[in-house]
Amino acid sequence: MSRLLAPLTRAVTYTRWLHLLVGAIIALVCGAVYPGLTRPGYGQWALMLLIPVPLLLAAAVIPVVRRAEGLQARLMLFPGAHARVEDGSGPREAGVSVAPSASWRDRGRTAVWLVLRLWAGCAVAFVTGQLMALALELVDATSGGPVEAESLIPVPGHGWAYALLVPVPPLVLLGVVALAGRLMASAALGLLGPSAAERLAALEERTEQLLERNRIARELHDSIGHALTVAVVQAGAARAAADPAFTDRALDAIEETGRAALEDLERVLLVLRESGQPASRRPTLTEADRLLDSARASGAEVDAEVLGALDTVPGPVSREGYRILQEALTNVLRHSGTVPIRVAVTVDDARLWLDVRNPLPAGAPVNGRGSGGSGSGLRGIRERAALLGGRARTGPDEGQWRVHVELPLG
Repeated sequence: MSRLLAPLTRAVTYTRWLHLLVGAIIALVCGAVYPGLTRPGYGQWALMLLIPVPLLLAAAVIPVVRRAEGLQARLMLFPGAHARVEDGSGPREAGVSVAPSASWRDRGRTAVWLVLRLWAGCAVAFVTGQLMALALELVDATSGGPVEAESLIPVPGHGWAYALLVPVPPLVLLGVVALAGRLMASAALGLLGPSAAERLAALEERTEQLLERNRIARELHDSIGHALTVAVVQAGAARAAADPAFTDRALDAIEETGRAALEDLERVLLVLRESGQPASRRPTLTEADRLLDSARASGAEVDAEVLGALDTVPGPVSREGYRILQEALTNVLRHSGTVPIRVAVTVDDARLWLDVRNPLPAGAPVNGRGSGGSGSGLRGIRERAALLGGRARTGPDEGQWRVHVELPLG
């Protein structure tokens, strides 16, 4: 019983009722002009249903009409602000488009929707008027007053027994309204739902969001991982050296690296929060000296060679190249310690090459995993290279661990 009465307690039942009644307004306006609303007969009711149809078909051609109908359907046919459909699997976004018509197919579906809304609205308005009139007639029959026969169902005689029937018409009306609202909601999903082009655009947008999240995750891994690795190596070296001057240099390196990591973290958080504030600029290969100096400050001997103009490298390639170099140096410090590192950066008209080498530690496995790592760091390097159409090779090479990356510039 409670399940049957549940729709009567839901606000969406009444917003759907209002939506249906609004759909009948144009018929009532046209009917007021012709043939008139004073006790219309069945033929006149039929004219009121047909006269507005050409106007609705013409309106459906206007692209923005579909957007207006979609917004109304979202707000009034589905529960919750901006339409979340409640079903057995939990809330989900309503499948009603709010984009203007982009094709004649969209215009055709909009035309069918407008006509359906007109006729369904007129039917619900008629049933509403009849059942409410019947309820009032039952009240008059109960009180013994004169019964004005406004409904199609006559009420014979008078008597207190009619008091038991007074609640019946409103309950029947609410049941009809709940059923009609559910049917109109289903029709809206079919007629106002997104087109194939809109679904494809939504899928592409979702894919872009996932790619952006993956990129942010990689940047956080590279930046924070590099900062923590440098801090750990510097702290260990300072404790082992027991030299105040070396300790001061180590603390300076830890401070500088930590500040850079905090800047990266703040920039990423600004993007995630969508605060509207401008995010700080992402570092590029022109700032590679900061990475090299950080590695040297950790105690590693870094031999760097740069051939070509780094400032001519396109922004996306230069930014990803910086992160690749950062991850490569971090892997060396994390897995091999303060060993000699050779870095070569070469730029020509078509490509950028990054090459990072370091000796494999004694007793390292043949596959080199004891030096270069096998986790998300190397995978991130390969993913960054592949995203730009390049390639990355990582692994042992003649007794050394080598990271070799080739990126196209155009």
